[in-house]
Amino acid sequence: MVTFVDTVTLHLRAGRGGNGCVSVHREKFKPLGGPDGGKGGDGGDIILVADPQVTTLLSYHHSPHRAGGNGGFGMGDHRSGYDGESLELPVPLGTVVKSVDGDVLHDMIIPGEKYVVAEGGRGGLGNAALASPKRKAPGFALLGTPGQECSVVLELKTVADVALVGYPSAGKSSLIAALSAARPKIADYPFTTLHPNLGVVQAGDSRYTVADVPGLIEGASEGKGLGLEFLRHVERCSALLHVLDCATLEPGRDPLSDLDVILGELAAYEVPEGQTPLLERPQLVALNKVDVPEARELAEMVRPDIEARGFRVFEISTVAREGLRPLSFALAEVVDQHRAEAAVELPAERVVIRPRGAKEEFSIRVEGGTYGNVYRVLGEKPVRWVQQTDFQNEEAVGYLGDRLERLGVETALFKAGAVAGATVMIGTGDNSVVFDWEPSIASTAELMSPRGTDIRIGGSNRRTTAERREQYHDMMDARAAARADLEEKRLASREDEE
Repeated sequence: MVTFVDTVTLHLRAGRGGNGCVSVHREKFKPLGGPDGGKGGDGGDIILVADPQVTTLLSYHHSPHRAGGNGGFGMGDHRSGYDGESLELPVPLGTVVKSVDGDVLHDMIIPGEKYVVAEGGRGGLGNAALASPKRKAPGFALLGTPGQECSVVLELKTVADVALVGYPSAGKSSLIAALSAARPKIADYPFTTLHPNLGVVQAGDSRYTVADVPGLIEGASEGKGLGLEFLRHVERCSALLHVLDCATLEPGRDPLSDLDVILGELAAYEVPEGQTPLLERPQLVALNKVDVPEARELAEMVRPDIEARGFRVFEISTVAREGLRPLSFALAEVVDQHRAEAAVELPAERVVIRPRGAKEEFSIRVEGGTYGNVYRVLGEKPVRWVQQTDFQNEEAVGYLGDRLERLGVETALFKAGAVAGATVMIGTGDNSVVFDWEPSIASTAELMSPRGTDIRIGGSNRRTTAERREQYHDMMDARAAARADLEEKRLASREDEE
């Protein structure tokens, strides 16, 4: 049964954004009051949270597929859809987030810090937000975009000040139990410890953490035993404590040979770039199990040789609790010194303001095909606009054409050598759209009426004051002319009678 996992691959899918709404306001005496469709809600993000209370990635080993909440659809009367619920995934301190290709994306070393590993999709705008003086009654809305889908690798590297290293059954678990309140599993057989244990040690005014790293053997840096799997937990420690078994009964083993093997494995392990090699960090040696008479004699015999190599040596017994206090204070001294040096070496954060240059929002890539060149449009905006377009709506397709034209895609296609009828693709993969390019083509909706207008909601036909005055004067002049004509005819008929 698996009880500890320090490397998992997560398959994530953030929430999809909700679609915008197409709606026209209606009420008594105002049947066509204008567009009032609301915006769709944004999809939920997937966020990693560094939680000091979490010590393993076991839950993600059993459930590696996680998804965020989808956003709600927009509604009429300018009502927006609800935002999808973000999913927060607690991870242990020291978790490194990597891509499947091995690139480091983020390092979770600060308690409570959050990292958005997958962003939710955007909610689509409703027709109310798309209305303009030239588009008074949009008959379409934008669709919500899908959330980000990705796979990431979580790798746990224990965050501790001191790492206890040594052969299996050297007494590391007993030592961490004697120094702190940790209660790791302790038994008299090799590889009892199957995962790192953490303990907090209080030595005077100093408090530091100690990590019990599973036992190393010869060839650990090459994958033998459990060493390669857990050597990564030593990377973040500021000091190393070699725990040597002075009471071992295995043939061919003694404290000096054990120390040489462990030093060789630590030297062969490559730490990430920018970190101090393991053997260049402060190191102390603890000769354990001196409560056994033969072990005490052996410890006194090898101590001068170890000190001649430059190590500080402490004779201890976790069973009799002998020599633990001097050891704990010596470790506290090393940790405090490292913290002081790290604080001095850390440069002050500088705020650098860089002007934003012209950013290319899209690019055209010409690809050879069986039936001629294919022109692929790449860029965040064109791909997102395609995802937001309802291709069942002619007006929405025309709106997409206007957006692409304003962005300069049409001009760029001309420069790339595209002609009318050329095959154009926007995006890559499953989200790409293929069409035959027709420059500045009008949609069916435009042939019926100008895009964004509704013949039912036309302009006002009421006359202005000047127009009414002019028409009134014209009418009066016409009446006067008619009276004058009648009077002239009456006079003419009287003369004829005489």
